[in-house]
Amino acid sequence: MADAASRLTTLAEELLGGPLPVRLRAWDGSEAGPADGPVLIVRDRRALRRLIWKPGELGLARAWVAGEIDVEGDLYELLDRLSGLLWERGEETRSLLDSVRDPKLRAAVRALLRLAGPLPPPQPPAEEMRGRRGSRHTKHRDRQAISHHYDVGNDFYELVLGPSMVYSCAYWTEDGTLEDAQRDKLDLIARKLNLKEGDRLLDVGCGWGSMAIHAAREYGARVVGVTLSREQAAYARKRIADEGLTDLIEIRVQDYRDVSDGPYDAISSIGMAEHVGAAKYREYADDLYALLKPGGRLLNHQISRRPEPDEEAYEVDAFIDAYVFPDGELSPMGRTLTTLEDAGFEVRDVEAIREHYALTLRRWVANLEADWDRAVRLTSPGRARIWRLYMAASAVSFERNRIGVNQFLAVKTPVSGKSGTALRPRVWQE
Repeated sequence: MADAASRLTTLAEELLGGPLPVRLRAWDGSEAGPADGPVLIVRDRRALRRLIWKPGELGLARAWVAGEIDVEGDLYELLDRLSGLLWERGEETRSLLDSVRDPKLRAAVRALLRLAGPLPPPQPPAEEMRGRRGSRHTKHRDRQAISHHYDVGNDFYELVLGPSMVYSCAYWTEDGTLEDAQRDKLDLIARKLNLKEGDRLLDVGCGWGSMAIHAAREYGARVVGVTLSREQAAYARKRIADEGLTDLIEIRVQDYRDVSDGPYDAISSIGMAEHVGAAKYREYADDLYALLKPGGRLLNHQISRRPEPDEEAYEVDAFIDAYVFPDGELSPMGRTLTTLEDAGFEVRDVEAIREHYALTLRRWVANLEADWDRAVRLTSPGRARIWRLYMAASAVSFERNRIGVNQFLAVKTPVSGKSGTALRPRVWQE
């Protein structure tokens, strides 16, 4: 099968209606496409069978996880070049054979079938989320989804996240380290919440305990952290004991919907609301409002997406849903703000820190790549490839303004109208 790369490139350009923006190397060693920049490697033609049956992002993701496609050169540049094909064109949801009507394109598909080899496609990689039961965002199904993402080994997360063990957007200065930026983010949240000694803080989705430790150690707050991940909870409890903070911090394996020991002076929710789901977001806001004392503050740190022309047509990202954050959903920033207001909150401040997340993700990818062999030993080759792709692709998405991240400071303002916030809470750069 000589010169498979040229045949693949021609077929891709016919199907996509435009030039392939990256160089392609096929399993037979042949190459085609632009000479500059990164190379997309198709190591095994089984990848083509995956794409025939699951065209678009999910088929590519399965081939990537299985090691059937790879990249030589700058992964970020390749993703940036392909972004128009992967994202702006939208996800294809039907098979190519069903969706193609033009005779020329149908001929291209038949040629692709011949090139792909015997059907049917291979089974999905073992790392793909399967066996979800019940309606989306029930407590049982949420536990399944959280376990899939977070219970993959604390050692693996240490490798990727570094000593801070914070799995959310850092807050950067020009020359800071990842640990500096994560500490600054935690302190920014504590200051926005106006934490004081003795305040009760509820940390929803507390992760490995970093916010709880910072609030207790630096501000003297009494903290309850809740998570659905048993591995996270065990790790956080050990850290807290090592810090000598067990009298100030309690970590629970508990759904936030089951927390009933309010009122709290403050609530932090850092990178957790993405797991709640659009249908449950008002319930989330109502529950947190009820848990706060009058005058209490909520800091909601949340990834957002750009609004869709037709919001009913929004679909969860196929790769992320299958391999990274099952059942995760992103909302536009405006919808989050409106929901918080509908629940009774006064939203006092919204800070957009989109560029900070791109910097954070690039640093996590660098940590992963620097200790790749150990990451593979701690999880699996497929799992390490998942994390590398999802973090790099997410960095590009933040850089291209496809997604953002925002901190909402909301107050349960009492009837008196006294919010307790400063007249000038932030100083802008000149």
